[in-house]
Amino acid sequence: MSELLLAHEPAIRLAFFLTILLGMAIWELVAPRRRLEIPRLFRWSNNLGIVVIDTLLVRMAFPVAAVGLAVLWDERGWGLLNLLPLPGWLAIPLAILILDFAIYLQHVLFHAVPALWRLHRMHHADLDFDVTTGLRFHPIEILFSMAIKLGIVALLGPPAIAVLIFEILLNATSMFNHSNIRLPLAADRILRRIIVTPDMHRIHHSVIPAETNSNFGFSLSWWDRLLGTYRADPANGHAQMAIGLDQFRSRKDLRLDQMLLQPFRKKTVPEP
Repeated sequence: MSELLLAHEPAIRLAFFLTILLGMAIWELVAPRRRLEIPRLFRWSNNLGIVVIDTLLVRMAFPVAAVGLAVLWDERGWGLLNLLPLPGWLAIPLAILILDFAIYLQHVLFHAVPALWRLHRMHHADLDFDVTTGLRFHPIEILFSMAIKLGIVALLGPPAIAVLIFEILLNATSMFNHSNIRLPLAADRILRRIIVTPDMHRIHHSVIPAETNSNFGFSLSWWDRLLGTYRADPANGHAQMAIGLDQFRSRKDLRLDQMLLQPFRKKTVPEP
């Protein structure tokens, strides 16, 4: 089983990635939530360019991915979950829950620590909000995130299948909850009791700092509710709320080269 996961992990993840990206893109065209201000071709070419750079950089910097590390730890019996006699039906969902909570805490940390915020703010500087926003992260942030993820896997010792499921879910939910899709309000109310919906996460991309520092969850909405970071609605409503950061408001800032330089640019306005 472990050998199969390692051999086919890249293909499995790529298949899910392309399927969900295409599905969300079609949904956005059929039932958009908001009118986009920036031409899609311009934003998509630059946002997807970041994805290519991130993927290549991670592959070069971390030859052993999180799934591979989980396989190695399982073989050696290392990590907290490997020390506990838990059945697979319990260990797998427990590991996914812990990993999701860790990503929530990491997200809060990247907002709270000024040096980390300078990396993360590139994600928030998008002037529109659609499926590609969920893929737009600075390469240095991606490296930090991968290092943190490997540290959590090393400490936890989760089943390899749980790590693969979590990786797919994290990528899928990031694309889903950043999508510019219209959900019936009743469906949104029901879904956000468990998962992060686009209307819930869009508030996190508001230009208003108090809203930017809310709704940190990527997959499960529980952590925001339990830890007091949940916000139900934006002050100006979803149709009128401004997306992005005051510091980066020009189309030039959406170019690939400018996105890569954003962490090194001086502050011009107070940051959240």
